[in-house]
Amino acid sequence: MDVEHVVGLPHPRLRPFVTRYSGYRMRTEPGIHRGLPSRSLTLVVTMDGTVDLDQGRFATLCGGLHDEAVIITHDGFQHGVQCDLTPLGMRAFFGLPAGELSGVTVGLDAFDAPAAELRERLQTATTWADRFTELDLVLGRLVRPVRQRVEVAWAWQRLAAGVPVAEIAAEVGWSRQHLSARFAAEYGLTPKVMARVMRFERANRMLRGERRPTLTEVAAACGYTDQAHFNRDWRALCGATPTEWIAAELPFVQGGEDVPVAQ
Repeated sequence: MDVEHVVGLPHPRLRPFVTRYSGYRMRTEPGIHRGLPSRSLTLVVTMDGTVDLDQGRFATLCGGLHDEAVIITHDGFQHGVQCDLTPLGMRAFFGLPAGELSGVTVGLDAFDAPAAELRERLQTATTWADRFTELDLVLGRLVRPVRQRVEVAWAWQRLAAGVPVAEIAAEVGWSRQHLSARFAAEYGLTPKVMARVMRFERANRMLRGERRPTLTEVAAACGYTDQAHFNRDWRALCGATPTEWIAAELPFVQGGEDVPVAQ
């Protein structure tokens, strides 16, 4: 297995819209890879080949928030850059709420974005730092004024902090039903489902850490009632138990060192 994985930060002006860039070049056995649920939308530009999903084969793509694993098949070689977009980034770059793309993956050219130019720029650049700079330049040109309901933005922040949905509804002065409807229209998932995804993401990050905790420690730290609850929720969102995912995916994920190169 030959895996190169380099992480960089976007330009400070873009950080409300993009949390990180991840460059990858991987040679492994042919197989499948699970794209896991998270609080980020996914923008991918390949430098070789395509990303092969049930919905099609993509040289560039943007995928919305989702509550189950996206299955990616590959021939053993993958090379490109992934950008983790915030929901606000979807509005800033493409003028649409994240809810328009919930559970869906489309080609980047569906948004009238300069997909071919962006791919060519990344292919021409010779270092990861240069590629991340090209992303800054192209994405920076796409930024437009953003308008979003204060209540739904607040609800997102409070969910990320682990606040219960009922408490958030009281804070914004809405019923739970109204909050759920407005939240889902903006993000594509209800607050309850998004809270599950955020908890899953926290658990996933713990398992990827340098000191891998036990599954019992992860379940307790992330608020699962017990190990059985942790296993059920992980299988629903990932398509495998934590133990199965660790065996199949963690060597692939950790095959390269994450090195911030673009500040």
